[in-house]
Amino acid sequence: MEAKNKSIRIKKISNHHQLGGIETSVLDNGNGRGIRIAWVNTGSGLRFKIVLDRGMDIADAFFNGHSLAWLSHNGVTPADPTTFRGLNWLHSFGGGLLNTCGLSHVGGPETNQFGEFGLHDRISHCMAEIESVKQPDVFIGDDEFSITGKMKQSVVFGHHFELKRKISMKLGEPKFRIHDTVRNVGNQPSPHMLLYHINFGWPLIDKGTKLNWNGKWIARDPDDFIFQEGNDFKTCKPPTEKHDGSGESVAFIDVDADDNGKCTYEIDNPKLPFLLKVSFDKNQLPCLTNWQHWGINEYVTALEPGTNYPVGQSQAQKEENLIFLGPFETREYEVEFQIVTK
Repeated sequence: MEAKNKSIRIKKISNHHQLGGIETSVLDNGNGRGIRIAWVNTGSGLRFKIVLDRGMDIADAFFNGHSLAWLSHNGVTPADPTTFRGLNWLHSFGGGLLNTCGLSHVGGPETNQFGEFGLHDRISHCMAEIESVKQPDVFIGDDEFSITGKMKQSVVFGHHFELKRKISMKLGEPKFRIHDTVRNVGNQPSPHMLLYHINFGWPLIDKGTKLNWNGKWIARDPDDFIFQEGNDFKTCKPPTEKHDGSGESVAFIDVDADDNGKCTYEIDNPKLPFLLKVSFDKNQLPCLTNWQHWGINEYVTALEPGTNYPVGQSQAQKEENLIFLGPFETREYEVEFQIVTK
């Protein structure tokens, strides 16, 4: 079928953007004025916006006109150099399909022997140096395209990390893959934590949407009213006043992997003609966190693969699972998003 589709369009296409590709631009209005972005059209009904000046994270995302992501009241905002303190990260948290957390710390604010860290650290506030934008070439039948950039997260006399991110697609396929390489470019071992804060919103998330994952779990808070044995916490509820303001429910999941070490979860709204699958490698990202915040007009759920649960450096060190990267040591991570039609 793929070869047939390529042959059908021979001599009929002048510009690859007629089918899909990457278009870079700069926002010129509102909170995000001056921020570089890249719109990706996969040519399959899947479109999404990469925010180049915010860690190459992903804001809006749509499939056939249906929104997949949750966007906060903030929307896209400029990078904030003060985010390393306290809860300042929340002041510019735009939500979006993906908000990367780390690279040294994930979890609440803390100060320890390695320095001061705000909520979820700073990588989402680092601007990308774009290395390449590869477009599909319809004249030779090359349907693969990608965008690659590099972000630096550095503190004088502290940690010095470099994140190289490649987001790759193929024309006509409703999926994309994120390939990240984290490298310690400093001269001393540094703590490393990474979490992919993947945020789903309406209409994908709605009353009755199924969160399909398998594995053992534990509630972060023992008295949580959702994550209790016997509760159907894998079926989304309508907005609730219990989650207004800072209300939330969180579970830490030891997610099952297949024989190849791959973990997959699905977001399935039975009212929609498709579901969304997210896959990752258990050896790279052994921890999955489910954040449910079903506040009124702030209605979101997230399933977040990570090197650790968002408990912070000190707790991870106590649990003896805090990663240290030596000078010029690297770690690689892949996360794949795929739409499956029913």
